Amino acid sequence: MKVERQIIQAENAPRAIGPYSQAVATGEFIFTSGQLPINPVSGQIEVTDFDAQVRQVLNNLSAVLKAADSDLKKILKCTVFLTDLNTFACLNAVFEEYFPESPPARSAVQVSRLPRDAQLEIEAIALKGNPSE
Repeated sequence: MKVERQIIQAENAPRAIGPYSQAVATGEFIFTSGQLPINPVSGQIEVTDFDAQVRQVLNNLSAVLKAADSDLKKILKCTVFLTDLNTFACLNAVFEEYFPESPPARSAVQVSRLPRDAQLEIEAIALKGNPSE
């Protein structure tokens, strides 16, 4: 069985900082790489406030999904990597803003360090298609 893979490259999201794709789509699914709170224009982490970092990550994730003909509403599962589990309540508050209804399944784990000393990284599995479908 041959599996078709489509490499996703979003212009409005930070470029990959290593030898990996922003996302790969196959069939009806999109698998994103972990998104950091990098400003896609400057290529730098410009915000230090945790809430602002979560918003930047979700905006980056949204741009990647849009390039794959999808949307945040089509996310099935997120995995969140945090450098401090004490920020979990803040993460939940921002997630409630971005996912007010039918939030995706989610795991959150604490890690010792993330690239560029980011406070969090989020990867997702989503469905292709418009959010109204």
